Amino acid sequence: MAVYFFYGDEEFNIEQEINKLKKGLNKDFLEMNFKIYDNPKFIDLITILRTQPMMFGRMLVVIKCENYFSKAFDDKEIKQIEEALELNSENLDIVFVVEFPRNEGKKIDSRKKLFKLLSKYNTKEFASIPTYKTAELENWIKKNAKTKDIELSSEAITAIISQVGNNLRELDGELEKLKLYLYPTKKITKDNVKDLCITNEDLFSFSDYLMQGENDKALIEYRKLLEKKYCLEIVAALQTMLRKWILLKSKSGEYSLFELSKLTGQHEYVVKLNLQKLKNTKLQNLIKLKRNLTNAEFKIKSGQSLNPEKEVEDVLFR
Repeated sequence: MAVYFFYGDEEFNIEQEINKLKKGLNKDFLEMNFKIYDNPKFIDLITILRTQPMMFGRMLVVIKCENYFSKAFDDKEIKQIEEALELNSENLDIVFVVEFPRNEGKKIDSRKKLFKLLSKYNTKEFASIPTYKTAELENWIKKNAKTKDIELSSEAITAIISQVGNNLRELDGELEKLKLYLYPTKKITKDNVKDLCITNEDLFSFSDYLMQGENDKALIEYRKLLEKKYCLEIVAALQTMLRKWILLKSKSGEYSLFELSKLTGQHEYVVKLNLQKLKNTKLQNLIKLKRNLTNAEFKIKSGQSLNPEKEVEDVLFR
């Protein structure tokens, strides 16, 4: 048995680490030997920790436990968790996961008894890479590109960071797209990135028109974006930007540029530009748009929408 404790705001890296562990499972029985639980009740948690794998090799259990750190287990409960972990099957691997929203500066409470217990095992923090740590982002891109058997020029790396930002999942998706679209070419240039990768400026132009009520121009920009991205990818990127804009609009009166930079994960100069562009945009309109996009995203993912592109279009322009 191995116990892991992963926490932080870079959920992409957490997911990658879990995928590495999944590779050790029997693929023929993956549905039976890989389980994910979302903040199970204490009595259910103990039952899960005492699970005995069946005859299909190792079993991997992922326990999302963010809620456990907003309350306190008593000494008796901590003792039961500790005993359940110590006495568990040698064929059962357990991963405790705490994921925080990106770029909100949240930290885990290391004073909690549960943290002290779990940190005795294989513990690792996965923090997002701030946009101002360009060298770290560049190294990540180089390493990730190598696993995809492609190589980006230094100018291409600078361009993709500028266009996409520090979201590793989005960066990984863009690298994968560059690989597929340019096959069999392995050397990626700045022009390739410019032509194929979605940009924050593209999204901002689109949303800027939308906020100003210029729906004709916004619709044109949206359809341009669809040439580069599936609609859910556009929604995901726009949701990320909206969250940052909402933070900027709601906190700009009480936070300095430096504090807003840390809060949103953006460079101070970018924060300043965004505040200027958002000057005439109402906070309630940003919140409403984010809520409507969330509803559309749910309908698409749950199969309630037969035309995803039109679903998003109707939400944005109704």
